[in-house]
Amino acid sequence: MNKKIFFLLIAAACVRVPVTNRKQMKLLPETMLQNMAATEYKAVISKGPISQNATDIERIRKVGNRISSAIRNYLVKHKQDKRLQGIAWEFNLIEQQVVNAWCMPGGKLAFYTGIMPLCNTDEFIATVMGHEIAHAIARHGNERMSQQLLLTTGQVAVSVAVANKPKETQDLFLQAYGVGTALGLILPYSRLHEYEADKMGLVFMAMAGYNPRKSVDFWKKMAALGGQKPPQFMSTHPSDENRIAELNKFMPTALGYFQGK
Repeated sequence: MNKKIFFLLIAAACVRVPVTNRKQMKLLPETMLQNMAATEYKAVISKGPISQNATDIERIRKVGNRISSAIRNYLVKHKQDKRLQGIAWEFNLIEQQVVNAWCMPGGKLAFYTGIMPLCNTDEFIATVMGHEIAHAIARHGNERMSQQLLLTTGQVAVSVAVANKPKETQDLFLQAYGVGTALGLILPYSRLHEYEADKMGLVFMAMAGYNPRKSVDFWKKMAALGGQKPPQFMSTHPSDENRIAELNKFMPTALGYFQGK
């Protein structure tokens, strides 16, 4: 194995996820992913169309600003504020009847109008927002892209693949962050990532002053909506029963952050 790659792998293994403290592997520079996100986000938003519902847009941005501010305070307090480098939050609402939301690196987030009937309270918006931002703060997409690149190119060839195969890397990027509603390119998060995002999302919404208990009500609504075919937002997620059981198990921890407000 190339020595440079070997030491990179060792360093990556020492990175820990906020809140859960789990070790994770990430081989790609976050600045590279943020630059890709800025380009891809602009492309997605330009196609849109962007919703003209000023009320819903204002609600999304209000909740987003509160949660992102709470996250900043948390990461600074726990000396993990390096994860904030390069982040410039953007919150938008796309006019498509898709029950979905996602967050790219650099804090580039979008809701679709199809999920808004389920987000009829700020707590429900915060549930979705906290979960999606958690994926970005935990750098799950970087972890997934790193794993996929290792599988398809081998350890030594990762940097070469990124440099020489920009189209394949772009497609993998879109898959890794769930931006595939019209492309059919969803690369599912692992169950580990989903449960981790649930836990982190509970903490983030609680720190921002939103009652984390309401998240259980939201996921029950999503489960009821699913029927035989789950909506896009649920298609790669744990089963309803398991998710709610894990949320309830973690709830005392999340409530500690909420009651500490």
